[in-house]
Amino acid sequence: MSDRDIAIIGYAETKSSVQSGRGVYDIAGEVVAGALASAGVDIQEIDGFATCLSQTEATNPFWSPTLADYLGLELDWCQGVDLGGASYLGALARATQAIRAGDCRTAVVMGADAVTTTNRSRMSAYRPEWQWPVGLMGPPGTFGLLTNRYKTEYGLDDNALAKLAVVQREHAILNDNACDKLRKPLTAADYLASRVISDPIRLLDCVMPCDGGSAIIVTSTERAKELGIERMIHPVGYGERTNYRVRDPLVDILDGGHSIAGKKALANAAMSPADIRMFHPYDDFLIAVLLQMEHIGFCGRGESSRFILETDISYRGKFPINTSGGQISAGQPGLAGGGVNVVEAVRQLFGEGGPRQVKNPVNAMTTGIGCIPYIRNWSVSNVMILAAP
Repeated sequence: MSDRDIAIIGYAETKSSVQSGRGVYDIAGEVVAGALASAGVDIQEIDGFATCLSQTEATNPFWSPTLADYLGLELDWCQGVDLGGASYLGALARATQAIRAGDCRTAVVMGADAVTTTNRSRMSAYRPEWQWPVGLMGPPGTFGLLTNRYKTEYGLDDNALAKLAVVQREHAILNDNACDKLRKPLTAADYLASRVISDPIRLLDCVMPCDGGSAIIVTSTERAKELGIERMIHPVGYGERTNYRVRDPLVDILDGGHSIAGKKALANAAMSPADIRMFHPYDDFLIAVLLQMEHIGFCGRGESSRFILETDISYRGKFPINTSGGQISAGQPGLAGGGVNVVEAVRQLFGEGGPRQVKNPVNAMTTGIGCIPYIRNWSVSNVMILAAP
């Protein structure tokens, strides 16, 4: 991917809000119109479409063509992606592949959800069979298991988690699109005093579900130049791994697919972890950020607490992390949540971060995390590196 033949030329994002009362089609229309305006292209230019699934529209078996119909899109290529929190980044990667293959010329990649207004999703498989009967209700329980294992294996400095929570909250306060409920100052003492909801997971370790969405316009660099577009950034590396070590009956639950996906993305981009200017990881739980840092190679196994404590991770710093506030402090708009981190990476590389703009934004790494199985690491791991021209 490092030949920079693909260009991201526009983006848009709604404000995240709780119980907005909005319909998911309304949100989708807003972000697609905003992304087209950002790119400066007409809807007639769009012939490709990739979208995440939606918890609001979970009962719709024709989600992607129905949504495209609502948006007025006549397409040569249409794709729905069901990789959980890794879907948004996976949709962007698949759109780049479709453009390279000649299946489409210019694509909209988007996610929209109104999960706190209407949630029609229903989990099956291992959850009702293995988790629910013993009271392991949802991701906090599973991440509680991961965190306990990590603490036993390596030790975990709660002050590092507190610092990460505080810095991301400081970023969210500077982000007009962050959920208003979360745009309030947070101290390390506040984090440490927050109630435990699934030992040792605290309330402030977790994302808060919201309604919202975002969209990105992607095309070939050649087509962007034909359209007279000068402002663009490039996906230069991508890696993805699903069901990492699924056949191992005694898998280490701290070992995850980002160790494979990150290595592939860095190799594609001809980079090392030391070359990455800023990091926008999927952050449904704070411990997930630390695990991804270790898996990708920013630090060694068990060393992420010290890395966080010794590094300026603010937007002003050497290694900015989640300058929008991430999902932890900006909010998680359902299955569109993966777009929060991706769109912030795009925004920063366009130099449009406003009061939280990173200096010298030459590149950014962003990641996705899929569903959470029982007694394993997460199911889907993906990593993308974006670079300025």
